[in-house]
Amino acid sequence: QVQLVESGGGLVQPGGSLRLSCAASGRIFSVNAMRWYRQAPGKERELVAVISSSGDTDYADSVKGRFTISRDNAKNTVYLQMNSLKLEDTAVYYCYTKITQARDTPTAAYWGQGTQVTVSP
Repeated sequence: QVQLVESGGGLVQPGGSLRLSCAASGRIFSVNAMRWYRQAPGKERELVAVISSSGDTDYADSVKGRFTISRDNAKNTVYLQMNSLKLEDTAVYYCYTKITQARDTPTAAYWGQGTQVTVSP
């Protein structure tokens, strides 16, 4: 059974920083691109950042220059370093990826359970 377990959320003041982690565990052969999404109350889930298996990254315009996504392939873990946090960054943050559990088997999609990030004075 594959699981994505997130950590690192919390309460922070505007201008502060947080680092989120998402670790994939279980039987894993390969991990595709890893993504961070977020969902604020009353809003749709939006893509925040993505990192390919080779390390190429892309970001939503709203977080460019403030957030950095990285991954440790040996640990099957993706990180999101969030700096200069704003009130509007408040949301539940989810990681997402597709994982192949064995050679020549189908790839399946997985979501983390979500971690709350609250930016408040």
